[in-house]
Amino acid sequence: MRIGLVGFAGSGKTTVFNTLTGLNVPLGFGGEVHLGTVKVPDARIDTLSGMFSPKKTTFAEIVFSDIPGEHGAEHKGLSGKALQQIRDQDVLCLVLRDFDNPAIEGAPNPGADLDAFATECLFADLAMIERWLDRAKKERKDALEISHFEMMKATLESEKPLRSIPPMMLDRSKLTSYGFLTDRPLLVVLNRSEAHVADPMPFEIRTRIESISAAGLVLSASVEAEIAAMEPADQKVFLEDLGLTESALTRFIRTAYGLLDLISFFTVGADEVRAWPILRSTKAKQAAGKIHSDLERGFIRAEVIPYDHFIACGSEHAARDTGHLKVEGKDYTVMDGDILHIRFNV
Repeated sequence: MRIGLVGFAGSGKTTVFNTLTGLNVPLGFGGEVHLGTVKVPDARIDTLSGMFSPKKTTFAEIVFSDIPGEHGAEHKGLSGKALQQIRDQDVLCLVLRDFDNPAIEGAPNPGADLDAFATECLFADLAMIERWLDRAKKERKDALEISHFEMMKATLESEKPLRSIPPMMLDRSKLTSYGFLTDRPLLVVLNRSEAHVADPMPFEIRTRIESISAAGLVLSASVEAEIAAMEPADQKVFLEDLGLTESALTRFIRTAYGLLDLISFFTVGADEVRAWPILRSTKAKQAAGKIHSDLERGFIRAEVIPYDHFIACGSEHAARDTGHLKVEGKDYTVMDGDILHIRFNV
């Protein structure tokens, strides 16, 4: 999963990136995108690894991208380079400033920043769709395809993002090459001072986020930077003192997984215990393809043990004896926490 962090100048975007990834990208850098890979914490993988003592334990991973601030504090618009860098991401994360920054003139106005970014993305998508429709009329494109683009155009003209269109109304499998910005899942991070980090999201901001079919999260990048430098035991105490129950990274990952509707299945053994992120509703044959294309091509069946049942039984042998190991075909819908063993023949 690729998450692109964007934000207007002074928002604390790069501090958020550094906190999430443990890197130390200098503030105010220009030029190229900076990348940082983070393992997705999962207590289930820790437990399974303790049971199997494998040679290798592999968590799911998120790649964070700190996208240069081509779109500065004055809301001058997204450059072509910034647009392309944003389109390459699976999830967009907009960092909004809600703290006093002596380097930025004026009080923070996260609502205006949110509206400015949403409007820029909307206009960029609308321009792309209008160009496509102009060509389509000349090239006599498929009528159904044209109707989909006309529906998307009408949605944007009503000031709604493409992500607001229900899946049953729009076949997104045919739109991946376009990289529409308003169809990307959007996480809006309100970056606050330490004094207000435990306060709820303001009603007007939360309402605006919901109106554009996005998710919201409150954090303090400066506080999270302090937490990241602490020992685990000290982190818990510090979080409790602030009125928080978990770190921003944990909350961030959970929200991002929810936006993409991701779950994880597991493979286990003496060689490796591994988490595999997939879209919810993925079938067993397609899940096998995540492991290796040969497993999907030669798929015969999947032996499935739900995680909770495996832990209760204590071993694959016991799960089999008690009837908790099920043999499923290619159309089985993989569930979060399923432990899979794929039988195949190529």
